[in-house]
Parts: sequence; structure tokens; C-alpha cells
Amino acid sequence: MSAERSRIMANEKPASNNSPENQAQQRRTTMFYDGGCPVCSREVAHYQRLDRHGRIEWADIHADPRIANSIGLTYEEAMARLHVRDRSGKVLSGAWAFAAVWDELPYYRWLARLLRALHLLPVANLAYIPFAKRRFRRRVCETGTCASR
Repeated sequence: MSAERSRIMANEKPASNNSPENQAQQRRTTMFYDGGCPVCSREVAHYQRLDRHGRIEWADIHADPRIANSIGLTYEEAMARLHVRDRSGKVLSGAWAFAAVWDELPYYRWLARLLRALHLLPVANLAYIPFAKRRFRRRVCETGTCASR
């Protein structure tokens, strides 16, 4: 039974809109992505089509580098790998970030649950790390600063 239904049945007043519990419930998962990366943009566009209920906030760090500061990262740190702030406000990266996004999307929820249940997120992250490093190196070289990397 939902919390709202339980309150109604018990004749309780719902929590005010400004309560910490309600704010946590209203907070959406936020995906911080590189909108200048063609592969990333295609994947995000796919996820956005599936997000028909607006469960995810899409934050393009390429378009606005200051967004990275909102989760305590530099622009370079945010660009180096996928980051997500989940509904509770926790910042996740790598495979855990993907799982947090997938939790919110139809057709992908089962995958997030399966990876967690089988404790495969660390393994998935090991597969993600080389991709993220290669992608980041290519993006840095496109800007002409790869000599310093």
C-alpha cells in the first residue's frame, strides 16, 4: 500500500510540500552527460525517448560546464565518466550511475535489478572504465589539449 493511501485511510494530513520527505520524493534522478560526444548524445536521446514520465533530469555538462560544480566536481572530472545524482541526492559514477538511470526507465529496470542482485555492477564497471578513458582522451584531443594528458 502506498504511503499516500495509508495516510488517507488513517485520516492523516499529507506532509507539507516543503518537508524533507516530500522534497526527497519529488527530486528526480539527474544524469550529467557530455552533450558534445556523439555516442553519449545518441544514448541520452534514446533514454530521453523512454523517459515519458519525466523521471530523469538531463544535465548537459558540455553545454554548461558550471553544472559539474553542483555535484562537487570539476568540469574535467565530470567529463571523464558518467555521473548521476540519484533521488536521494547521492552522486554515483560509472556502472552504478547507469544502473540509477536504468532504474527510472521502462525496459531497463530489469537490467539494473539483475546487475545488483547478481553483484555484477563492479564487473560492469571494469568493462566501462576503458571505454570512459578512451572516450575522454578522444574528447580532450578534439579540443587540442591532449598533449598534456
